[in-house]
Amino acid sequence: MGYSASYLAAKLRGRGWRVTGTRRTGDELHIAFDDDAAVRAALAGASHILSSVPPERSGDDPVMKRYGDAITGAGALWTGYFSSTGVYGDAAGAWVDESAPVKGRRAGRNAADLAWQALNKRVRIFRLPGIYGPGRSALERVTEGKAHRIDLPDQIFSRVHVGDIASGIIASFDGPPGVYNLSDDLPCGQNAVTEYAAALLGREPPPMQSLTEAQLSPMALAFYAENRRVANGKAKRLLGWQPLYPTYREGLRACMEISNPAIASAAPAAANPDQI
Repeated sequence: MGYSASYLAAKLRGRGWRVTGTRRTGDELHIAFDDDAAVRAALAGASHILSSVPPERSGDDPVMKRYGDAITGAGALWTGYFSSTGVYGDAAGAWVDESAPVKGRRAGRNAADLAWQALNKRVRIFRLPGIYGPGRSALERVTEGKAHRIDLPDQIFSRVHVGDIASGIIASFDGPPGVYNLSDDLPCGQNAVTEYAAALLGREPPPMQSLTEAQLSPMALAFYAENRRVANGKAKRLLGWQPLYPTYREGLRACMEISNPAIASAAPAAANPDQI
């Protein structure tokens, strides 16, 4: 029950669903992941099963490894898995859709995506790009001085608001199984997102730097090693899904209204989408 799955669970509970999730250690709302008896009992009685757990460093999928047999034998009407658009690898800025080959640099992620597809005929695979939302966006990075602008003008990324992940999952409950990209409608460079967040906050954006000057972590450097635009047309056609936040602009404004409504209501004119 990480960031995205917890957001989805809150939405479903608000609709009257009973949601049981796992965490490393159990609490009032969650079962400990290694409590085999409790997890297997929950799986056996579930109408819908979702795994949001990424592969381990070894490349193994911990859910498939430990509970794959229980999920296969469960009578759930719907099974879902959170994958990553990283399985497409670098596309040199080109568009990729669900028909693109699985060839990303993380072999464990690729293997997990394919293994979940093969699990049963009810599985939905959701390939997610960069995830942001309340408390976890460019607004926080700018505020904390952790945002960067990197001098790579041709670098393009896709992203998705956590609320649009939740609505995509819910839309799929009545849609056909298969692989779906859940991404917004405007792939763009990260610099544009950072600049817009800074404008909303009334701050100067961070200085433009080279990758070397930015001294990024290995994980952040890997982020800049790939360049692609992720198409979301299949989810729109087959699930009837439409992102509530079609671009980072609507998404960041919504985050701002939650975290700091006073600032959001007085956002400067420079934050106008036509100016960025």
